[in-house]
Amino acid sequence: MTEYKLEVTTGNMKNAGTWDHIYVTLYGSQGQSDKTELDNYGLDFTTGATGTYTIKTSLPLGKLLLVKVEKDPFLLLSEDEWYFSKVVVMTPEGDRVLFPCYRWISRGELVELRGGRATKDFEEVVPLLIEHRRKELTDKKSLYHGIEFMIKGLLGSAERWENIDDMKKIFWFQKTTVSEYVSEHWKEDDFYGYQFLNGINPNVIKRCSELPSNFPVTEEMVKPFLGEGTSLQREIEKGHIFICDQKKMDGIPARLYNGERLHMASGLCLFYLNPEHKLMPIAIQLNQQPTKENPIFLPSDLETDWLLAKLFFKNADSLDHEAVHHLLNTHFLAEVYTVASFRCLSEIHPLYKLLFPNFRYTLPINIGGRATLFKPDGALSTSSLGYDGIIELMRRSLAEMTYSSLCLPENIAARGLESIPNFYYRDDGLKLWKIINSFVKGVVEYFYPSDIDVCRDNELQKWISEIFTHGFLGNKDSGFPSNFHTVQELVKFITMMIFTVSAQHAAVNSGQFDYYSWVPNGPLLLVKPAPNTKGQSSTTTVLDTLPNVGETAAFAAIVLLLSETYSDAVPLGMYPEERFDDPAIKKMMQEFQAELSYLGEEIAERNSKLEVPYTYLHPANIENSVAS
Repeated sequence: MTEYKLEVTTGNMKNAGTWDHIYVTLYGSQGQSDKTELDNYGLDFTTGATGTYTIKTSLPLGKLLLVKVEKDPFLLLSEDEWYFSKVVVMTPEGDRVLFPCYRWISRGELVELRGGRATKDFEEVVPLLIEHRRKELTDKKSLYHGIEFMIKGLLGSAERWENIDDMKKIFWFQKTTVSEYVSEHWKEDDFYGYQFLNGINPNVIKRCSELPSNFPVTEEMVKPFLGEGTSLQREIEKGHIFICDQKKMDGIPARLYNGERLHMASGLCLFYLNPEHKLMPIAIQLNQQPTKENPIFLPSDLETDWLLAKLFFKNADSLDHEAVHHLLNTHFLAEVYTVASFRCLSEIHPLYKLLFPNFRYTLPINIGGRATLFKPDGALSTSSLGYDGIIELMRRSLAEMTYSSLCLPENIAARGLESIPNFYYRDDGLKLWKIINSFVKGVVEYFYPSDIDVCRDNELQKWISEIFTHGFLGNKDSGFPSNFHTVQELVKFITMMIFTVSAQHAAVNSGQFDYYSWVPNGPLLLVKPAPNTKGQSSTTTVLDTLPNVGETAAFAAIVLLLSETYSDAVPLGMYPEERFDDPAIKKMMQEFQAELSYLGEEIAERNSKLEVPYTYLHPANIENSVAS
């Protein structure tokens, strides 16, 4: 008789174990074993446990190909799902073969697991495995066919605020160092400018090389806010003037509120990097076309006029952040990558094994978000734009989206932000990009030694084609690849994917409570018209413009919800599930984790010296996937 030793591991999450009967059949190149129940004395398959079992065969099975695992009921007990992590088989020849599973198994369900080295489709030579791979992808395409890509397509109180400081009562029981700082400093111009670099929407500002013709800021207007003995033109030439242009908001109708159409800014804001390296707003125009009813607001205007101009500009920026830079560019793109991977890549494919941790919880979090936040009567639909307005903003943004805008080094260069000081999102993000890229390059080159290997991989080509077609709607002008020709192209795309669903998501998601729980700092709703003349506003005007007590509490509750994380969050670079059986890949993972750890120490040291620490891209604070 020939003996095969099996080590079967049950997951360590709550209720992962099972009382049900578990049966295993081994398939090899020279035959298969009998269906064998795994049953030791005492309890089997308890949470977090690894059990050792023996399967005997009359003859050696040859090279192990598949392990079939079946689950049948124990007595008449109700459904008893089992989280099956992995099985490791020790062959009579002394080989150790890993068969990863890492999913819940229901009663009556059977799974067929591939083991051994990750394999590309054109490397398959065994008929049994070729058929298994074909059936797996057919089944997965059927399963995920019904999931549509999203890019296609003091609660209750109506009282008005009497004093802005009263808003501190909303979250008196829950604060962070940053949220408290925001509530104290939100009116200050230097902190307003700081947030366009290191707040939660750092992707909209760019260096200004020439003033737009529809933004007629004059030297006389801004001279008082520039340094001694200089001029606006001179500061533009020095690279000290920056701009944020909300032209894509122009013409999007805001929603109705109490029977009247709300106002949505589509403005321009000019910033000056002063000699103290502080980024200061120096001019704001709230609509695209300059008219008498669309004045340019200045810091020297009536204090409440200037504050209202900043509020309306920030209202548009906050909606652009939530709808585009958060929802569309991370959550919905992650969904495209996830569904395409499930549909097009076999579980034995090296990229499926590599990327699976970066898809964790993506579909559940997006489905849950649609059910509560993003639907016609969802929470975000109560914003100034409403549901239809948000859909139109996302539609416009998708049409403008480019591949280079999602690749951080190119994004930073295109916006002319390579040298602006105190830009911690850029500093940390570029270092993370480099570390991720180095890791991805090692893994990809291990499995794809040449460009020919990339071209021959049919699953890979179908995968990127599906992403291009369904994610970017086949827009060739976007620069997104529709196929891969070289290893370098593949490395860049995988780097972008991992960075987007981990680091970029952390940058635009994790600080929502910090910066938006104080609602005046990031108002998603303003209920009065924007100022169209100067000198007519007051503190009462500001209070009447902000959401009422119930609306403010609702928006604060939304950002608290959006900032929450799972208790079992997995940080970037951690791979708790053993999917690779290759020692070389495991070594690369360890080196990846070490590089992230070094960067974390560097960021912590810098943050210890900052008045407002930038923590969102500390590797320990970045989840592996869009999971919140």
